[in-house]
Amino acid sequence: MHSLIPATETSIQDKKLILRRTLRYSQQEAVASATMTGTSDNFLNAFAIYLQATAMQLGWLTAIPQLFGAVSQIISVWLGNHVRRKPLVVTTAFLQSFIVAGMATLALTAAGDRLQDTSMNWLIVLAVGYFTCLNCIQPHWRAWMGGLVPQPRRGVFFAARSRLTMAASLLVFVAGGTVLSVTDSSNNTWLGFALLFGMAATGRMISSILLWRMHDPEPESAQNSMRLLDSWRHVRESLKDSSFRHYSFFVASTQGAVALSAPFFAVYMLRDLEFTYLQFSLNAIASIGTQFVMLQFWGKFSDRFGNHLVMMVSSCMIPLIPLLWMVSPDYNYLLFVQVVSGISWSGFTLSTANYLYDIRPHQTNFALYAAIQSGTSALMVFCGGLLGGYLARHAPEIAANISDFWQPGSDLFIVFVTTAVLRMMVVAFFVPKLKEPKIRRRPRILELIFRVARFNAISGVTLDWVSVAKKARATKKARAINKEAASSAADDEE
Repeated sequence: MHSLIPATETSIQDKKLILRRTLRYSQQEAVASATMTGTSDNFLNAFAIYLQATAMQLGWLTAIPQLFGAVSQIISVWLGNHVRRKPLVVTTAFLQSFIVAGMATLALTAAGDRLQDTSMNWLIVLAVGYFTCLNCIQPHWRAWMGGLVPQPRRGVFFAARSRLTMAASLLVFVAGGTVLSVTDSSNNTWLGFALLFGMAATGRMISSILLWRMHDPEPESAQNSMRLLDSWRHVRESLKDSSFRHYSFFVASTQGAVALSAPFFAVYMLRDLEFTYLQFSLNAIASIGTQFVMLQFWGKFSDRFGNHLVMMVSSCMIPLIPLLWMVSPDYNYLLFVQVVSGISWSGFTLSTANYLYDIRPHQTNFALYAAIQSGTSALMVFCGGLLGGYLARHAPEIAANISDFWQPGSDLFIVFVTTAVLRMMVVAFFVPKLKEPKIRRRPRILELIFRVARFNAISGVTLDWVSVAKKARATKKARAINKEAASSAADDEE
């Protein structure tokens, strides 16, 4: 009976089966990889504090990996023109799992009194490898999934995938805080970090296996001979557009000002306020959870009033957040501060992502503009991280010199005030230059697809652009052609 089925119909059925299996693997991969990002992105600074990192080393831990990550993303795009993307993604993911396993090994070497002076240097090296792999994978995974998921299903698919990522990451976050609190109470904190990073490495290894099992529809002819210098030429040409230049420097400067203080909120909670690791985790979850909840609200608000208004409101709230941390050390109050932080960061992240779509020139590669903006932000984060480490190192001296005028509750308040002032300066300088763009036809929810790639309690959710589908007019035209063809085929049968 099977031989009576036309070969074309069998081929179509096989392709559908392969697609369903691949999409199922992708959803499973979201959960597996979330165990890594939920751990490494949010407990890395806590681990550095346990390793007795100096203020400068914490600044380096924020700055150096981001710089390498930005450069690696551009190199990765060039490398993708010479190596097929699936082997590149899978190999890099496997390598990343071994790098995270190295962090677990580093925690084991810190057992008891075996903490070494070189531990932080090794952690910085491993963090450089971690973020380099992450940025190498990102553009190719985005192209892979954009070409794999059928256009009508993209919105639903990536929304479901983001929910899985969120649930898995938050679960890992709570479990990690609990494990660290238990092991810390028995003076075995090293064991908690070893278990945490070991679980993250296992999750990434499983993720790599699932990526290897997924189908990649990339044709052999997809590669070309684009030179590495072409990418830098595109960067120079794109920055000649004043709207894009102001926008890009605004977002990058904001991220740089945030990076100045980002690692030191963990220091303030764990060292100065003596929070348990579970309290530290729940404090971060208050911000992260609020961001996820508020994304939908801000989306509807921006559709009605425009992204420029949302961007102005949220960017004016961001400088106030570090100052709110200085009002009271009460745990419940700081949970409220994190809720306020989540409200402002979700609005800022969504509005700036949508604003980029509004200002890009027609017929321009959206991914290129997103990559340029991301690279510019990484460069400013590098500068902010170094400045923050230097400032935190000298904060006790500065606090002593101004004690006649102000006695801060913590030396780190010097860093918090500085980042707040810098954020205010960025807003005051750039926001008047950012005008409401002439709104082109806005894409429908299934045409412009973002996914929640990563999140951080201090610097917000990272939205990753996946694809811009064809315009509605082209879609309607295609449907009309298909309908006409089907009608003609039916007439022929009669």
